[in-house]
Amino acid sequence: MKFAGTKDYVATDDLKIAVNAAVTLERPLLVKGEPGTGKTVLAIEVAKALGAPLIEWHIKSTTKAHQGLYEYDAVARLRDGQLGDERARDVRNYIKRGKLWDAFAAEKRPVLLIDEIDKADIEFPNDLLQELDRMEFFVYETRETVKAAQRPVVIITSNNEKELPDAFLRRCFFHYIRFPDPDTMAQIVEVHFPGIKKRLVADALKIFYEIRDIPGLKKKPSTSELLDWLKLLMAEDIGEDVLKERDPRKIIPPLHGALLKNEQDVHLFERLAFLARREGVQ
Repeated sequence: MKFAGTKDYVATDDLKIAVNAAVTLERPLLVKGEPGTGKTVLAIEVAKALGAPLIEWHIKSTTKAHQGLYEYDAVARLRDGQLGDERARDVRNYIKRGKLWDAFAAEKRPVLLIDEIDKADIEFPNDLLQELDRMEFFVYETRETVKAAQRPVVIITSNNEKELPDAFLRRCFFHYIRFPDPDTMAQIVEVHFPGIKKRLVADALKIFYEIRDIPGLKKKPSTSELLDWLKLLMAEDIGEDVLKERDPRKIIPPLHGALLKNEQDVHLFERLAFLARREGVQ
């Protein structure tokens, strides 16, 4: 099957080509892009489109590569052995399978999401090179080799917080998700809010993109924040006229807490509003 997007996910032609190329080549798809561009959701929607089970491995700063393979609880086995527990005789009782093992052992070809790989230590990607390349690993405690029944579709996301090693990049098919243009964003909004007033969307998008273009903004609002803002605008029944009257370069938009997520950006808008008022008096 080919990935062609879903009713819940607006995928550009370039993204569809990238997903299908990675599936054909049987290489991990490395997806980069600023936060809020739908990188994580992509794996969920690919699994839906292909009718495949989804296995999610969300990476943290403390995550180690071996945790994706398995973990051996030697302390628990020692404790049980001292207590005379029969379970201690079999080392397999103390081995916890990781997400890669789950993906390798899946009866049906799964989609494996390795989310935000750049959060982990710099050596993390290199520590997975052989396992992702050969689709197998060795369990030292049981002296057995775990091989993938079929290659999972691997989708790896990165927010570009760290540079990834060249050896790792060579093994991936790469795609950068650009921030949606206004037309694509309008389609995304329609997916989440079917039948929403087009005038409201047009005015809200105008403010949204002008906010993103303001120099000095510390954190640009993302797609998810736009959707939250629109949901609030509809809940509070704020009309198009309120949005149309405002100059987003000078005045803080209504319910701005959904869009501006730190005090520096709020203060930036307040300074712009003050300068605009002062220029109006002169």
